[in-house]
Parts: sequence; structure tokens; C-alpha cells
Amino acid sequence: MSSLHPQKEAGHAPLPAGLIGFLAFMAGATVANLYYSQPLLVQIAQSFHLSPSGAGMIVVVTQIGYALGLILIVPLGDGHERKRLITQTTVFITVTLMAVALAPSFSALLVACLLMGAATTVPQLIVPYTATLAPPARRGRAIGLVMSGLLVGVVLSRSLSGFGAFLGWRLIFGIAAVAMAMLSAASAFLLPKQSPAQHIPYLVLLRSLYHLWWKEPVLRFHAFLGAMGFAAFSCFWTALIFHFGHLFPAHASRTVGIMGLFGAAGALAAPLSGRLSDKLSARVVNGASLAFVLVSFLVLWRAHTSLALIALGVVLLDAGVQGSHISNQTRIYALHPDKRNRLTALYMTTYFVGGAVGSFVGSLSWQEGGWPAVCASGATFAMAALVRLRVGVRNPHAALQS
Repeated sequence: MSSLHPQKEAGHAPLPAGLIGFLAFMAGATVANLYYSQPLLVQIAQSFHLSPSGAGMIVVVTQIGYALGLILIVPLGDGHERKRLITQTTVFITVTLMAVALAPSFSALLVACLLMGAATTVPQLIVPYTATLAPPARRGRAIGLVMSGLLVGVVLSRSLSGFGAFLGWRLIFGIAAVAMAMLSAASAFLLPKQSPAQHIPYLVLLRSLYHLWWKEPVLRFHAFLGAMGFAAFSCFWTALIFHFGHLFPAHASRTVGIMGLFGAAGALAAPLSGRLSDKLSARVVNGASLAFVLVSFLVLWRAHTSLALIALGVVLLDAGVQGSHISNQTRIYALHPDKRNRLTALYMTTYFVGGAVGSFVGSLSWQEGGWPAVCASGATFAMAALVRLRVGVRNPHAALQS
């Protein structure tokens, strides 16, 4: 039977000093692999003679791969030792990044990006790992700190690849592969083991996903909010390189890199959102965060060619999406302590399907209607989330009074 109330957990030992910091760094460093391509899309398009929408498929396929990895890899954490799973998956990332760097054709590149996306699920193994380490009263804060690292990885990945674009897109991915090899070795040495409550066969874990999804309305509700927020986020960031390619043909990648630095300011919202999520209802935190996302697209639409206003829009967008995301995760992790990896798999799969849709819509909107169409599309995603949030508040079955 569906449970709308947090389950009780056993006592927790204090968190080891520095461990949360390492987990935050690892989450950011691994998730960055998903986003290196965005400032490099113009370069990749030139390499393979692609249109903007064709180049945008690299982002779409990567996010689809990530969604597949969430379903096929992340649930393993509920039935297998998590440290080993994190370390082995990081090694898999290393191999797929090398495949991306050496891809001889566009079709090979898409296959490599699909596999790399599937492998880069390590951050979503780290989040439930962290949630299990943290005592309930500090769970939102701990998740918020790890998510700060994750968001910094998301936004600074664009800065790193944007500023490093002169090296060529292949070398960027080669360097990333070396970094992942080093990180896998560090995780094997530093992370404590974390065994599941019971060993569950893989096929049983996968079959349970279907039942968990349909029995938990709170999970479905927050997954939709997350998907719409990330769709808005991806719509903007996928189209931004083409917008800057039009405004600054010789400096597009570098300008996206600069915007990534401003986006890092949004990471500051994560610990605050985590603390608020420990104290306030999901309705309040999500409503405020999604309002930030909507306002950001109004600012971006007004900005058009103003870099200062675009930077302001980036800060608002990243802070809003991150605040909503932390609120969603804090709420769903309270449902079933023994099923956190599966909850993560279902929530984040929906989240990244939203991101894939947003990436596709962003590149298509730019191609068909330019910057105003991109901003209108992003605002539409934010409005869809706000409307659903409002309906959920009025509907007692949405169980928002957490």
C-alpha cells in the first residue's frame, strides 16, 4: 500500500569529516561529462557538416542515454554494495568518454554519447548514498551540499569546455576520460562501504519499479515538477550556443563559458533549498523556485543581445531549477528509506526525459523562431509546472502537506 508518510530509520553515526565534500566534488565532476558538448556543438556541427537541429541531437541522445542508465543501473544500489557500484560505474564512464573522443563518424558519436549518458549515472548513485549516510534531521542539508557540487559541475562544465574549445572537442573529451580514471581510483580508496538492507536480484529490482511508480502519487507529482523544470533549463542551455553563434561567431563557445560562471551562482541556492526543505512544505519551496524560473525567461526574452541581462537570467534560472529539484528529492527520499535508489531512478528518469524534450524543443525553437521562441518555450515549461503545483495544492490526494 502506498505510504505518504516518511518511514522511520535507525540511528546514524556522525558524518565523517570531509566525506560530504568529496561526494559533492565527485557528483559535480561526473555529471559534467553530460554537458561538455553543449558549448562545442558548433565545432562538432562543423566536423560532421550538421544543421543546428542535427547537432542538438547529441544533447538529446546523451540525455536519453542518461535516462536509460537511471533505469538500468541506479536501482542496483538498493540490492548491491554501493561503494563498488559507484567505483565500477566511474570506470565505465572513462571507457565511454574515450569512445566519444575517438568517434570516426556522427553515427558512432551518437552511439558513444548514448553509452556515455548511460554510464554517467554516478551522481544519482551518490545522492541516495549520501541520504543514507545523513541523519534524518540533516538529510536535506546533506543532499543540498552534494547537489551544490552537482550543479557546479553542470554549469562549470560549460565554462571548461567553452574556454578550452581552442583545444578541439576531441581533446576535451579525452582529458575528461583521464580525469574519470583518476576519480575512480580515489573513490575506491576514500568511500566507506555501504551495504543494502538485503540483497535483491536485479530482475526483481527492475520489476519493482513499475509497482513503485504507480503506488506513489507523491513520486509521480514531484517527478513531473522536476521534468518541467529541467526541460526549461535544457531548452535554454541547448539553444544558447546557437544564439551566441549568431551574435558572436568567433567567440560563441567562450561566451557560453562565461555564462557558465554566472550559472555557478545558482549552486548557492542548493544548501539554502536543502535547509528550507527540512523545515517548510514542498509547496512553498517549489512554488518560489518555479516562479524564479518563469521570471528568468522574461528577463532572457527582454535581454536578447544584452550580456548583463542574460547573465541575470542565467542566475535566476539555475537557482530556480536547483531549488525545485532539491525540494523534490528531499520529499521523495522520505517515502521509503530502503528504496532510495529506485526512487532516484524513477524520479531522475522522468527528470531527464524532460531534459531531452527541452533540448529538442530548444534547438528546434531556435531554428524556427530564434531567441523569442526559445524564451517562450522555456517559459511554457515553467508555467506547466506552476499550474500542476497549483492543482496539486487544491487536490488533497496530491499529498503536498509534507
